[in-house]
Amino acid sequence: MDVWIVLLNLLMFIVLIGVLFYLQKKKVSFSKRVFTALGLGILFGFALQWLYDPADENLTQSIDWYNIIGSGYIKLLQMIVMPLVFVSIISAFTKLKQSHNLGRISVLILGLLVGTTAVAAAVGIATTAAFDLEAIQIEQGDAEAARGMQLEERAAAMEGQGYPQKILELLPANPFYDFTGQRATSTIAIVIFAAFIGVAYLGVQRKEPEAAASFKKIVDSIYAVVMRVVTLVLRLTPYGVLAIMAKTIALSDFDAIAKLGEFVVASYVALLVMFAIHLLMLTLSGLNPLTYVKKVLPVLTFAFTSRSSAGTLPLNIHTQTKKLGVSEGIANFSGSFGLSIGQNGCAGVYPAMLAVMIAPTVGIDPLTPSFILTLILIVAISSFGVAGVGGGATFAAILVLSAMDLPIALAGLLISIEPLIDMGRTAVNVSGAMTAGVITSKATGELDTGLYQNADIAEE
Repeated sequence: MDVWIVLLNLLMFIVLIGVLFYLQKKKVSFSKRVFTALGLGILFGFALQWLYDPADENLTQSIDWYNIIGSGYIKLLQMIVMPLVFVSIISAFTKLKQSHNLGRISVLILGLLVGTTAVAAAVGIATTAAFDLEAIQIEQGDAEAARGMQLEERAAAMEGQGYPQKILELLPANPFYDFTGQRATSTIAIVIFAAFIGVAYLGVQRKEPEAAASFKKIVDSIYAVVMRVVTLVLRLTPYGVLAIMAKTIALSDFDAIAKLGEFVVASYVALLVMFAIHLLMLTLSGLNPLTYVKKVLPVLTFAFTSRSSAGTLPLNIHTQTKKLGVSEGIANFSGSFGLSIGQNGCAGVYPAMLAVMIAPTVGIDPLTPSFILTLILIVAISSFGVAGVGGGATFAAILVLSAMDLPIALAGLLISIEPLIDMGRTAVNVSGAMTAGVITSKATGELDTGLYQNADIAEE
């Protein structure tokens, strides 16, 4: 390792940080700074890719320093996710305009999340069939074999659990343990725990309004403090995006990506089709889809670069309430539920594509109606409890493939392009949650259509 080369790489990175800081001082809009950071990160990443081999020690040492900002930013987001999910769900109950709408709101949001995941599965199946993709087309190297073994080990740890046991895993036996995020289902467990407190609040509100009012003030105060922490962390977004994107591009194995180019293209075609379906749903609800795209683009950009639905939650809720006109209660519900229920990309498109690709290796025709219907149903059911952080798609794939009696190890064949595909999956996950919030708010008459239609808000 040459220390001077590493220092030079660090200097170039600091210069780019300085550019973003200058734009901030000039009060350039947040969205423009995010896109500038994305562009600079891509260009810088390609420059590093051109100058160094991905295994070069000078590059890996430089990336380690970049990670202080990139990975550090992700850790700060993860730090606030569980508190934000918890207080957001409780706040959703305290801020409901009409408590008798609770059942309808919950059913609409959950129905949209799970329903769109079933549609996403169908899109994944159709795309895989259209591109004629099969797992046997992929060469298995050492990395793929090692990844396959990891997946089998993880599946073995989950073996012996039927769906009743898996449903029980969603429940928070010890919510304080789940606050640490140690279980794959910790996020949904915290959502359930917070929902119990919210329902209890509504009961107290009817019988002891004074006690409920005091509790609401406490929740509002905690929510205000948590959101202030969120604001402080989100100010670092452009810098985090720069570091994350530079690392992703610099360390990407473009030779492997080129060999699996057809799989990458097919995945993104399926994800784009699913995003188009979100826009169609908004159009059928009487809303301008182009306005939606302009306002959510910074959020989806961050989701794309960070690969974390949970990390995007603060931006998700903020954009729904401040730019799209969704009521606070519904935005909190849809954003929090969307972290672990019905993720269109990770729990819908991805496992469906894998199942169709792998089925022929065991002599199953994946295009028979019985296989397709069974797969869509299993994908929809398995979408409950998928973690909204890195690894959620793997968890979903294991659940679906094991339920379909398909070899799990073959899912490791896509390890070399996993990060590239995961970026698009995460963006579609977040779009699905936001779409559910907007449509539910419109259906219940709680959408501020004036705010939604105000194009100037997109630049704030």
